[in-house]
Amino acid sequence: MHQNSSEYKKLLKKAERLAYSGLFLMGISIGLLFLKIYDPTLSIFEGKQEIAEVIDEDLIENGIHVRTGFVDDVGLMTVVNNCTNCHSSKLVIQNRMNEDRWNATIKWMQETQNLWPLGDNQKIIVDYLVKNYPPVEKGRRASLTNINWYELKK
Repeated sequence: MHQNSSEYKKLLKKAERLAYSGLFLMGISIGLLFLKIYDPTLSIFEGKQEIAEVIDEDLIENGIHVRTGFVDDVGLMTVVNNCTNCHSSKLVIQNRMNEDRWNATIKWMQETQNLWPLGDNQKIIVDYLVKNYPPVEKGRRASLTNINWYELKK
C-alpha cells in the first residue's frame, strides 16, 4: 500500500503540472484571441515603421496646393485655414459662384453650421474664390473635329 501511495502522489503531481500547463496555454490562447479582436492585423508585432515620406503640407506643384487641390494665389492659406477645418477642399472646388453667392454661402454657414465670424478674412476668402472658382457658363460641348465619319449602310 505504501508503494501505491507513492505512485498515486507522483500521478497526482503529474496531473497537477498538466492542469497548470493547460491553464497556462488556455490563458495564452485567450490573450491572443483578445489581441486578434483588438488588433486584427496584429500590427503590434510588426514593430514601429519609419514614415517613408513626410509630405510638405504647403507644397505647391504646377500652381496647385498639393494637399488641398486649391489654385495657388493670393489668399490661398487664408482659404485653407478657414475652409478646410470643417469640410473637404473638394466641396469648395466643385462650387462655382460669384461674389454675392460666396458671401451668401458664408452667411448660411455662419447661421446654420456654426462657422465663426471671419472678420477681415472674409474679403480675402471671397476675393480668392471669385477669382479662382467663378461661375462657369454652361453650354453645348465643343463640336467634334477631325473625325473620319463613315456612312451607315441601309
